[in-house]
Amino acid sequence: MAFDVVMPQMGESIAEATVLKWHKQVGDVIAKDDTLYEISTDKVDAEIPAPAAGTLLEILVDVNVTVPVGTVVARIGDASEKPAGASAPAAAPAVPASAASIPAPARAAEEDDNSLESRLRTKSSPLVREMAKQHGVDLARIQGTGQAGRVTKEDLEAYLAKGPAPAAPAANIAPALPAVHDPSAPTMGLTPALSVPPAPAVPAFGAGERVKVEPMTRMRKIIADGMVASRRTSAHVYTVFEIDMTHVAQLRNKHKKAFEAQFGTKLSFMPFVMMAACKALRAYPVANASVDGDNIVYKQDINLGIAVSLDWGLIVPVVKNADMMNLGGLARSLNDLAERARTKQLKPDEVSGGTFTITNPGVYGDTFGLPIINQPQVAIQGVGAIVKRPVVITGPDGTDFIAIRQMMFSSLGFDHRIIDGATGDLFMAFVKKELENSTFGLE
Repeated sequence: MAFDVVMPQMGESIAEATVLKWHKQVGDVIAKDDTLYEISTDKVDAEIPAPAAGTLLEILVDVNVTVPVGTVVARIGDASEKPAGASAPAAAPAVPASAASIPAPARAAEEDDNSLESRLRTKSSPLVREMAKQHGVDLARIQGTGQAGRVTKEDLEAYLAKGPAPAAPAANIAPALPAVHDPSAPTMGLTPALSVPPAPAVPAFGAGERVKVEPMTRMRKIIADGMVASRRTSAHVYTVFEIDMTHVAQLRNKHKKAFEAQFGTKLSFMPFVMMAACKALRAYPVANASVDGDNIVYKQDINLGIAVSLDWGLIVPVVKNADMMNLGGLARSLNDLAERARTKQLKPDEVSGGTFTITNPGVYGDTFGLPIINQPQVAIQGVGAIVKRPVVITGPDGTDFIAIRQMMFSSLGFDHRIIDGATGDLFMAFVKKELENSTFGLE
């Protein structure tokens, strides 16, 4: 009998996935655990191994097609078996007949929140969820037209167009300007201003212009939605510090051979930055928090997200409980996650749950970067290139002299809703002091 290959559930909150690539073709002989196909979810891209050995009889879901978890995507069996029918995407799970006559909002209220149908409806894209939050809309109240009732951006826009949406929480949006100037309206000492209508969208290219158009990949869409949503959500403010990394460079050069022999991994500069950030997060816990309406949620665990650049996009694997690790543990976790990110071997829980993110544009020679906050976090640290520069140094006797030092600029992007400028500066001052003075357990 043929063996059904089903779309796996890559995490508790993941209800669907997109087929990115088939590594095998119909008729190929497959060994158990051979890479069969690649998928993309809202969390991670992953290579999926064959669940059984045999011949690939059918491919039922084409590349770039999104289907719910549990959908049969292919069949494996004996080469002599005749495929059950023409290759076609498997049907999405049907809504139970008993629920078909119940209005969508009422039916959603009666469903188990953990049911597949409920998750498909409410676990929409990050952009849709953020839009719904901004407008105070419960996604369960919208009849989705996407796969298995999933609410799409178009569904939400159509819902909002039917009438005025409920006002969003005051903490999330700025007060709207009046449509026209009202002379009787209070001005609070400011010059009255008229609202400006949004500028019309500018076409991406003109008639006759030589262009090459490619559709965004699923990962690119997720990144784009997340970045736009973050800028709309958080009041981004930045501070940049110059840090003398000569001390760290000397420690690394002195101990890197013994370190690699002891821990079985190379020692880069990033684990030093990670350890300094962990100590700063303990000293200033508001940087390890999130905003929930009018509440500040202080995370008790420090889970560091480390941005990893891929040939096809960007991903942020998470080092869980980073503050509990020594330099060796941080280095091993960092190198392991980065390698598996590049080979599409990460699991969904390894790219979720981050409380603070560090990104390192310095590997490309960047002086410093001003990265966008990774929601729902409230701060992100950017690490610039480490370069030798002449610096004025004051000796113990107060004499100034010029020395060649290894210098680095590091930025902190933070959410000004809950982190004041002074706190952001104190956080980075703490990081600077650690990197310039700490022994990091090496001596």
